[in-house]
Amino acid sequence: MKYTQLGRTGLKVSRLVLGTMNFGPHTDEADSHAIMDAALDAGINFFDTANVYGLGENKGRTEDIIGNWFAKGGERRDKVVLATKVYGNMGADGAAWPNHDKLSAVNIRRAVDASLKRLQTDHIDVYQFHHVDRDTPFEEIWQAIDVLVQQGKILYVGSSNFPGYKIAQANEIAARRGGTIGLVSEQCLYNLYERRAEMEVIPAAQEYGLGIIPWSPLHGGALGGVLKKEVEGGRRSEGLAAGNMSGPDVRAKIQAYEDLVDKHGLEPGEVALAWLLTRPGVTGPIVGPRTAEQLESALRATELDLSEELLAGLDEIFPGPGPSPEAFAW
Repeated sequence: MKYTQLGRTGLKVSRLVLGTMNFGPHTDEADSHAIMDAALDAGINFFDTANVYGLGENKGRTEDIIGNWFAKGGERRDKVVLATKVYGNMGADGAAWPNHDKLSAVNIRRAVDASLKRLQTDHIDVYQFHHVDRDTPFEEIWQAIDVLVQQGKILYVGSSNFPGYKIAQANEIAARRGGTIGLVSEQCLYNLYERRAEMEVIPAAQEYGLGIIPWSPLHGGALGGVLKKEVEGGRRSEGLAAGNMSGPDVRAKIQAYEDLVDKHGLEPGEVALAWLLTRPGVTGPIVGPRTAEQLESALRATELDLSEELLAGLDEIFPGPGPSPEAFAW
C-alpha cells in the first residue's frame, strides 16, 4: 500500500480509504469485521464513517460495528486513522429535536461524545462536517472545535460536500481566529463521470492545503462494468447504478468506457479508481466494499499504471469541465 500526507498535515494515510456505509445496512457485523481486518492487513489505515450511517432507525449502527471491532484489541485502534462525521439528524423518524442536528456548538459537543461512545475510543482523528450549515457562523463552529481539540477528543477537522467558497470562508475565519489549523480535507463527489469538482472545489482545496477524498468513485456502480454485468448476468442494473444509467446518452458513454478499458485488458472499476489516484490533490478515493471480493478488486487498482493512451481516451469520453477559471469564465 502506498501512503501520502493528508493535505498540508503531517498525518500519513493510505491511498485508499475504507468507506463503511454498507456496514450494518448491507453487510452484517461479522463480515464487516472481516473486511476491516483484510483492509488493515493490506495496509489501508484510513477508515471513514459517519454518525448517521446505519440509516433509518439504525442510525449509529455503523459506528457501533466499528467500535466492537476496535474492542477486539490487537492494536486495531492504534493502527487506524479514524474519520467520522457530524451534521445529520439522528432521529429514527427523520424529525430532529431542536439542536440535535447540524453544526451548532451544542450539537457538535453532543454528537462527538455520542460517536466516541459508539466507537469505543477516546478520540477521533479527523472529525468532518458532513454538510454546510447555513444557520451557524464559522466563528461558533471553530470555537466548539477548539474546545474539543484542547480536550483531546478530536485532532483534525475536515469538510464534506462543501463548495469552494465555503472551504475558503471556513479557513479564512480559522486563520483570523488564530490557533486553529482549519479544514485539512474535503470529501466530495468526484469520479470520471462527475468531474464538476474540478471547477472550484478542487482548486480551493489545493489553494488551502486540503486533501481531497472522493466519494462515489464508481459513480454509484455505473463505472464498475455495469453493462458487461448486465450481459453476463442477464439482469439490469439496480439501485444507484440504475439511476446513474438513465438515458441513452449516458449508456453510450458507459459503453464506450467499458470498450476502451476492455481494449487495454483492464477492469472498469479498477481503472476508475486508478484514474482518481492520478488526479492532482487527491489523497485517496473512498471504497465501500460490501464483500471481501470487492475490497480485493479495489486494492488491485493501486497497482495499476495507466498509459498515456488510456488516460487520453478517458478524457475523450469524460472530458470534464476544463481548467479553472477558464471553464466557466469564457
